[in-house]
Amino acid sequence: MKIDILTLFPEMFAPLEASIVGKASEKGLLDISYHNFRENAEKARHVDDEPYGGGQGMLLRAQPIFDTIEKIDRKNPRVILLDPAGRTFDQAYAEELAQEQELIFICGHYEGYDERIKSLVTDEISIGDFVLTGGELAAMTMIDATVRLIPNVIGKEASHQDDSFSSGLLEYPQYTRPYDFRGMTVPEVLMSGHHDNIRRWRLEESLRKTYLRRPDLLEHYQLTDEEEKLLEKIKKEYQE
Repeated sequence: MKIDILTLFPEMFAPLEASIVGKASEKGLLDISYHNFRENAEKARHVDDEPYGGGQGMLLRAQPIFDTIEKIDRKNPRVILLDPAGRTFDQAYAEELAQEQELIFICGHYEGYDERIKSLVTDEISIGDFVLTGGELAAMTMIDATVRLIPNVIGKEASHQDDSFSSGLLEYPQYTRPYDFRGMTVPEVLMSGHHDNIRRWRLEESLRKTYLRRPDLLEHYQLTDEEEKLLEKIKKEYQE
């Protein structure tokens, strides 16, 4: 995957050189390039200007963004604008992006963008209902969530298939050695070696956690017959 990032602060992306994303680059599975669009700004390297019609703050000018993207040699990139008004980023969208070969992220600053920039854009994305000082942190979050889904980036594909949100539910509780830690023991079913019982326990605990912490996820989740029965059981436990 090739990722190009338009930013005024390339140095902010140092964390992408570490951990899973850094290893993906080392393996040759990922190629990230940074483009400081101030370098392509006309008018004394100014990237912002006052809005027509008046108003608070400054807007990002279209010219530096257009000229920078025109210098990037990509065939058919997905161009992502980090925008508080955009679609909310989620796991399903990360899985969608992981199928792409070329991504371009535009990280803005100031009070907003010249609307004409959006003619370059395929996706307008927000990471939540809050405002950051710039798009860099949002871009890093999206890149981290996406790159780990690229085949062969993580050793075992199953290690991310069971992640929270990948299945549509929150992830079940997990345990490792020792069996007894300060009086807190591992559930016996996990020690049983009975694979179907373990699978069922994990499914029930996943449904339980989702029901208690993120019931909104269940509104759009297609339950199987087994899951419907387990969920009814869970609901009765908390209604008694």
